[in-house]
Amino acid sequence: MPEDQSKIVVNSWNEWNPLKHIIVGRADGTMVQAPEPATQRNWAEDGFPLGTFGPLPEEMAEKANLQLDNLTSVLEQHGVKVDRPTVLDFSQSVQTPDWVQESMFGTMPARDILLTVGNEILEATMSQRSRWFEYLCYRPLLERYYKEDPNFRWEAAPKPRLMDRSFRKEFWPMFDAMKTDEQMQHTLKMEWGLTEVEPLFDAADVGRFGKDLFVQRSTVTNAAGIDWLRRHFPNHRVHEVSFADPSPAHIDATFLPLRPGLALINRIRPPLTPQLRELFEKNDWEIVESAAPGQKKKAKLSFCSVWLSMNVLMLDEKTVIVEEQENSQMEQFDQLGFNVIPVPFWDVSPFGGGLHCATVDVYREGKLEDYFPKQIAGF
Repeated sequence: MPEDQSKIVVNSWNEWNPLKHIIVGRADGTMVQAPEPATQRNWAEDGFPLGTFGPLPEEMAEKANLQLDNLTSVLEQHGVKVDRPTVLDFSQSVQTPDWVQESMFGTMPARDILLTVGNEILEATMSQRSRWFEYLCYRPLLERYYKEDPNFRWEAAPKPRLMDRSFRKEFWPMFDAMKTDEQMQHTLKMEWGLTEVEPLFDAADVGRFGKDLFVQRSTVTNAAGIDWLRRHFPNHRVHEVSFADPSPAHIDATFLPLRPGLALINRIRPPLTPQLRELFEKNDWEIVESAAPGQKKKAKLSFCSVWLSMNVLMLDEKTVIVEEQENSQMEQFDQLGFNVIPVPFWDVSPFGGGLHCATVDVYREGKLEDYFPKQIAGF
């Protein structure tokens, strides 16, 4: 019997098919995280010296939520259904039998937690104790999708224990004291704060190109995590990639597909995986360097770089949503033949990212396609 399309809720294979349903995060209650082995914050000039933690200022959250609400309105005006996560008390202390963490984080960057591949939404492991319970913010939505869509695959990667042996002791104080060229040596060796004791990955380190998934090895995604994804998606080709970034975390401010045959790469972060360009050239894909960012420095209390300029959201193959101050990036998209929708979003960055970070696909029209039929051996 033919599939009842009216019951399909979850379907998204790439970043560019026509978008019809999405999740947009919230800024409410977001915390400057309490120190933990996976991360530390040191923003003394903004009231949070090393070792301190607490909620981001309420006025910042209000501005961020206005921009998130505006994005929601823009999406709805373009025929996209929007869901929002449930806010928890992120200031509370949380624990497992192995550890106690004095705060959580928030629920703005939904892309970090959830990976949509076809009719599946996968809850990522996460590698920070402060984000271990963040999946709970999305459970009401996933429960609803499960009831409405009989074909929806609701999956969760093994929850990591995140004991001390999952981390390199005192890595971040040592790393933060280094110069950039010294930090880059860790990238060349693929050695950051995580060990390989257990699979760890953030969903935002995965780029979706139909049958091919490109996963960035990073400060939050280890080799064991990439191996787990390969085993979990046996019908996909999972490629491990790396870029010239001294402290990589999440692929969507470094390498992002725009439409079939075209991808955008960070102009200062060339790939360290030579097979990447070879694969794209072999299959007649063009990789273009991003424009220079409009912002000159990070936002107050933000751990995100100015390269959120290329952290965009595709509505379809011809339409892209871009932060309104990124004039050079918008001009580049215009020259590439895209219709550009500018929205204000810079006030959201301290809460965990840009337009792509803040969203998770639920449904895009289209089916699984093979955009790289000519493969490279060993990649």
